[in-house]
Formats: sequence, C-alpha cells, structure tokens
Amino acid sequence: MTMETLFGDMVEHPTEKPSGPARHRVLITVKAAPNPSITHGETVCVAGALLGDYGATGWIRLYPINFRHLPSATEDFKKYDIVTVECQPAGEARLESWKPNMSTLHVETNLPPWKRRQQLLEPIIDDAMCRIRNAASADAKARSLALVRPTEILGFRLEPHPGWSKDEQSKIDAYVNQLELDVFEEAQDKTPLEPPRFRGFYKWRCADPKCTTHEQSIIDWEFVALQRHLWNRSDEDARAAIRKRFFEEICAPGNDVAFYVGNQAKRPQTFSILGVYYPKKGT
Repeated sequence: MTMETLFGDMVEHPTEKPSGPARHRVLITVKAAPNPSITHGETVCVAGALLGDYGATGWIRLYPINFRHLPSATEDFKKYDIVTVECQPAGEARLESWKPNMSTLHVETNLPPWKRRQQLLEPIIDDAMCRIRNAASADAKARSLALVRPTEILGFRLEPHPGWSKDEQSKIDAYVNQLELDVFEEAQDKTPLEPPRFRGFYKWRCADPKCTTHEQSIIDWEFVALQRHLWNRSDEDARAAIRKRFFEEICAPGNDVAFYVGNQAKRPQTFSILGVYYPKKGT
C-alpha cells in the first residue's frame, strides 16, 4: 500500500505488521500528554519517523512508555532525537504501533532546528487530512500517523478540562494503591496523575476540495507541561499565555506549520494533534 506525500513522492505503507521483534531507528517527533493506565499508572505515546538508509520511510508509534519510571540510561531522550530501540509488534490493528523495550533505547544524536529536521520530514508531509481520516475510518490498518500541512488555520480555542472520567480515575487509584502496598517500590513516585486545567483545539482546513474543516484536540506533552508551569496563574492569565504560545507564536504567519496527527485505536476515524512542526518559511 502506498501513500502519496505533499511533494508527490510515493512512500510505502505496510499492509501487515511483522510478527517478530525488530530494532528500529527513529526520529522522535512527538510525545503525547500522559494518560491514566491501570498497569503503569500513566502512559505516554511517543511517535516519530522511521529512518532507513536514505531518509524517512514512514511512521512509528512507541507505546506504552512510563516516563516517571524509565531506566536511568534512557530517561533523558527528547523530541528530535534520533534513537534506536528494540520493539515488539503491538497487539492491535494499527500497523505503526510497537511496544518498545526501553532498556535497549540508544540516543544517537539530537537534530537542532530546523534544516536537518526539514530534510528528513518534508518529503513525507501530507496535505489532505480528509483522505487520511476517511481511509482510517474504512480500514483499521490504514495509516494512523501523519504530518499534515494545513491550507488554512482558522482558530484556536480552550475549554475547561472536565477532569478524569470515572474509568480513568479508577485506573489511577488502582495503580497508586498497588504501589503503596509494594514494599519494594518505596523509591517510586506515587503522586497520582492530575488532569490539566484546559483542553485545547485547533480548527483548520486541509487541501481536500471537499474539506468542511477539522477541529482536533491537542494532546501534546508540551501543551500540558505549559499548564503545569502556569499552576499559580489565574485562569485568565493562563489562557492568555497558552494562546500566545500555541497560536500566536507557533502558528505565526511566518511559520510553515504542519500538524503531527494520530488516531485512537478504539475510534480510528478520530485524529488528535500530537504536536506542531513550525520551521520559518523560506528556511
């Protein structure tokens, strides 16, 4: 199965996931915000571009990762690091999903802004969110990760976070209680995962002529981290600071913006924004 990129390049999308383990070389592009997990307390989805001998060959999702309890040798890996890591195919339909063995992760280098990042990522940018969403809606094995350049960014909004659902809170409580009972885990951070103050959404239009616009939630780690940093600010001040960073600065007219998007395993037609790619235009 092939996918056509913004520049007309044809990149091969796998039709089946390998049955055995593999060591992947990955350019880390996004870290999603932590979510409650009954097994791990909280888990983070990390995604990036798979790298071959001559550039990016597709996308990969590394999940689950618990950043509070990573092996010490791997705890500092960050966005735009090139890493290698041993993985097992994840037990789900999405072909990009792999379960990493974090003790095997090795950081090769970090790519500074933006030239080298652009060389690897520009050839696999798409421009039609509608096409990606429709394909995933029809086939759970269709592409579930992408970098999509909007034709027009129409808006940014914030709303109060409703708090964890009953199911999410029960997962957190069960994990914290488990740690409290485990005498061999005294050094572990037992602080329950708190929900962020706000949820954020970008509204935008893709290049599909029939596009009726997209409004997608932001689940970027940095979006939540900024809110934690603003914990002592009023709602009004916090809203203004978040809007300044994620709309006025990141989506400034002089930036060549594209959105990293990924879907949900249970609702493959639902895509969220995992992060933003924003080199200066003309660089």
